[in-house]
Amino acid sequence: MQMISFKNDALEMSRLIYGVWRLADDADTSPAHIVRKVETCLDQGITTFDHADIYGGYVCEKLFGDALNGRDDLKKKMQIITKCDIMLTGKPYPERRVKYYDTSAAHINASVENSLKRIGVDVIDMVLIHRPDPMMDHHETGAALDALVDAGRVRGIGVSNFMPWDIDLLQSAMKHPILTNQIEINILEHAPFTNGQIAKAQQAAMPIMAWSSLAGGRLFDASDEAAKRVLPRLKEIAAEQNVAADAVAVAWLLAHPAQIMPVMGTNNIDRIAKISDAMNVKIDRETWFELWTLAEGHEVP
Repeated sequence: MQMISFKNDALEMSRLIYGVWRLADDADTSPAHIVRKVETCLDQGITTFDHADIYGGYVCEKLFGDALNGRDDLKKKMQIITKCDIMLTGKPYPERRVKYYDTSAAHINASVENSLKRIGVDVIDMVLIHRPDPMMDHHETGAALDALVDAGRVRGIGVSNFMPWDIDLLQSAMKHPILTNQIEINILEHAPFTNGQIAKAQQAAMPIMAWSSLAGGRLFDASDEAAKRVLPRLKEIAAEQNVAADAVAVAWLLAHPAQIMPVMGTNNIDRIAKISDAMNVKIDRETWFELWTLAEGHEVP
């Protein structure tokens, strides 16, 4: 498995990332089953695991941590990402009236401490601000994030769903570099290629993490017009290279020079075991644009 280095020189992460956001949705959330998923990832060299405090209604981090309790042999092989700033309503916070964002120092510090406890690690490899906060005090937020790195609680800082100007604002108040932007991007979602998100990342030597890298199941929705255009060609390429169509869709992201790191979130063990097939798929430039054209329904200008 290819490893990706970040510009703080303190971190390396696997090119393919396993996302745990659906961990609580599985019919089997037992520690043994979760460990099996982790081991299936590690066996392929997928060593990076993507969390957020809110996943599963604030339960996925604990499910993961409980499963790995006493398994330092597994923990030492992995890198942990988590996110904060989204404040959900409902359980376990019935007192909240609305969903909102909180990038205050107090919340960031509390969230990181809670994530450390729930996951059961001493250091989080990367903490991301989950969504741009319209009320962010970038000086307060930046100082809090810098302090977490300085204290050794986290190794690096990233963001998620940020536009270039959001990154510039937060980075202007930080001494440590923002290392990644995790954004929605897939073979059906092309906006980041033209809205400045990927251009900003390339200019800043900032590898991109791609959430919803298979379009959240939309790619296999028979009623979706773009999927109906793209999927037959994906299947042809898959048959030629002896992989499944989803591996080709992921390889389309991998082919881009921005060092896109797809986040994969299936609960199916057999599908987890095949995630790394995408690393072996070859997508040349013309094929890349062919798939783009099919998804868009028209040629590039």
